[in-house]
Amino acid sequence: QVQLVESGGGLVQPGGSLKLSCAASGSIFRLNTRGWYRQAPGKQRELVATISSGGSTNYADSVKGRFTISRDNTKNTHYLQMNTLKPEDTAVYYCNVQWRLSKQYDYWGQGTQVTVSS
Repeated sequence: QVQLVESGGGLVQPGGSLKLSCAASGSIFRLNTRGWYRQAPGKQRELVATISSGGSTNYADSVKGRFTISRDNTKNTHYLQMNTLKPEDTAVYYCNVQWRLSKQYDYWGQGTQVTVSS
């Protein structure tokens, strides 16, 4: 089985920073893409950032220049460094690992709350 364990969420003031971690275990295909998604109350889940096995990244326009996604394959963990946080960043953040062989595989973390408020 595949398990993703998230950590690093919390309450921060506007302009502050947080770093989220997603530790993976289990049978994961080497050529996988890792990502972060978020969902605010009453809103659709949206993509925040992804990083491919080769290191290519993609970011939502709303977080470009403020957030950085990275991965450490030795630790089987990926991260989201969030800087200059805004109240509109408040959401539950979910990490994701996915790949395709004969079918699509998607695995999700349990979610971690990020609240940006003064």
